[in-house]
Amino acid sequence: MSVSIFDATLPSMLRQLAALDAILEKAAAHGAARKLDPTTLLAAQLYPDMFALTRQVQLTCDFAKNAVARLAGQEPPNWPDEEKTFEQLRTRIASTVDFISSFTPAQFEGAETRDVTLSPRRSYAVTPLGGRPTTFKGAALLFNFALPNFYFHAATTYAILRHCGVELGKRDFIGHF
Repeated sequence: MSVSIFDATLPSMLRQLAALDAILEKAAAHGAARKLDPTTLLAAQLYPDMFALTRQVQLTCDFAKNAVARLAGQEPPNWPDEEKTFEQLRTRIASTVDFISSFTPAQFEGAETRDVTLSPRRSYAVTPLGGRPTTFKGAALLFNFALPNFYFHAATTYAILRHCGVELGKRDFIGHF
C-alpha cells in the first residue's frame, strides 16, 4: 500500500489543528473560571528562551499552510502575526483549516519529487542550513522539516497550557479520529 503526500499531510494536519482549537477553547474557559487575565496564559512560556503560547500557535498554523501550499506548487500566503486573544488565535486556526482544506489531491501529484526551496523568512523559527536558502524534495520537506516543526509547536502549545494547570490529557492533544 502506498500513501500519497496529500494523504500523509492534510488529514493529520486537519485533525491536529482541530485538537489545537479545542485545547485553546479549554484554556480560555480555564482562565475565565479562575478569573485569570488571558494575557497570562497567552504570554506563558516553558522556558525564557522559548516562544510564548501565542507564537507557538502562529507557528503551528504557519507550518501547516506553508507546507501544504509549497507541496502543491504554490507560494503560501504571508499572514501577519497580530493575534492577541484566544479568539483571534482560534480564528487563525480556522483560517488555516479553510486554506489547507481548499487543496485537492490532484494538486499534490508529483509532490514527493517536486523541488521546494525555502528562503529564510520570519515565518520559520528555524531556518535550515543556517539561514541560507535550502532546496528539498517534497517528501523530504514534509517528513524531515514541515511535519516535525508542525508537531513540535502544537505539542509545545499543549505543554505550556498543561504546565499552567489547564486540565488536558493525551486525548486532547491527539484529537478525534
